[in-house]
Amino acid sequence: MKFRKVKQVLIVSALVCSMSAVPVYAAPEGSIDSLEDEQSELKDQKNDAQDELNSLQTQLETLLSKVAELEDKLISTGQKISQAKDDLVVAEEKRQDQYDSMKLRIKYMYESGGDTAALEKVLTSGDITSMLTQAEYSQQVHNYDRAQLKEYADTVQEIQDLEDTLETEMTDLQALEADYQEQQDELNTTIASKQDEISNLDGMIQEAARKIVAERQRQEEEARQQQEAASNDSNGGEQDNAPADSPQTSAPSQDVQTPSEDNGGGDDSYEEPAQDTGGGSEPSYDSSSGNAAVDRAMSKQGLPYAWGEAGPDSFDCSGLVSYALTGSYVHTWTTYDFMSWPRVSDPQPGDVCTTSTHCGLYIGGGMMVHAPHSGDVVKVSPVQSGMIYVRRP
Repeated sequence: MKFRKVKQVLIVSALVCSMSAVPVYAAPEGSIDSLEDEQSELKDQKNDAQDELNSLQTQLETLLSKVAELEDKLISTGQKISQAKDDLVVAEEKRQDQYDSMKLRIKYMYESGGDTAALEKVLTSGDITSMLTQAEYSQQVHNYDRAQLKEYADTVQEIQDLEDTLETEMTDLQALEADYQEQQDELNTTIASKQDEISNLDGMIQEAARKIVAERQRQEEEARQQQEAASNDSNGGEQDNAPADSPQTSAPSQDVQTPSEDNGGGDDSYEEPAQDTGGGSEPSYDSSSGNAAVDRAMSKQGLPYAWGEAGPDSFDCSGLVSYALTGSYVHTWTTYDFMSWPRVSDPQPGDVCTTSTHCGLYIGGGMMVHAPHSGDVVKVSPVQSGMIYVRRP
């Protein structure tokens, strides 16, 4: 009897030790920590790349503003050049008209008021005063003609100088336009490259998140199997003890149970995880937790973005969230509606992350499923900075 009692005590002690050692058998958290560190580093890289992209886009906007101003100057200068050419034609015509008129007057005065004719008039009329008056008048006309001709010639020269200046300015503006175009092409190329970099980082972040989820599931499954094995060993040990107990050994049996209770063990503590594991083989959807909404939204990954659509073959951002929350292919809400919903500081899967211009369905771990923009598809991405978390009222 004493030997049997000692044997039972040893068996129970071994079971207690095995149960208390179960947490040690779980896979270490180091791999998850490293994956989370990797994900955090990728997010930092993405934030840096996004900052650079924002700076590049600001530079492009500034350059486009300069290009718009330059185009206005080119148009204005072109109009001035065209007007200068028209003015030059008019000025040259006036100068030529004045020159032709002056030649006619000179010819007339020469023919009718030459020295011989003047002398004859003096001799015949004896009126030298009239002759002097006519000579003075002729000189005045001659001076007027010369002044007008000079004025028109100066005007022509000024217009020609203005035209030359405008032509030079136009050449400089066109050279600046070419320079701006080159800068714009370089910025567009750099922006496209930076967008590809961000897209690539998004993919890497999603892959890191997938690995974290997979590692956690692996560790949980490993822990479950170990707990199940420990529970089976516990049940097997008790079955082995049962034949050894006899009615007259009830006191030793009580001694056997006491150590197990003191260590928090017992049949219930091992059967319960097994039951939980069995129930976990099927997804349990609870409308308050958002699991059903997440499942619906995740099932639409890969479908294309289309503005104003709420399924079933394409979605925009609010259309996808509306479908996920209601299960109906109806555009029930917009981002403006979501912005008025109650905010939450402890977001749960199924909550909505939103700004006034974009939204997605939170799935946990800092990630959301959303329909990004035209040309993209429904996918999982990190929650964007500036988004708030709201919950359906």
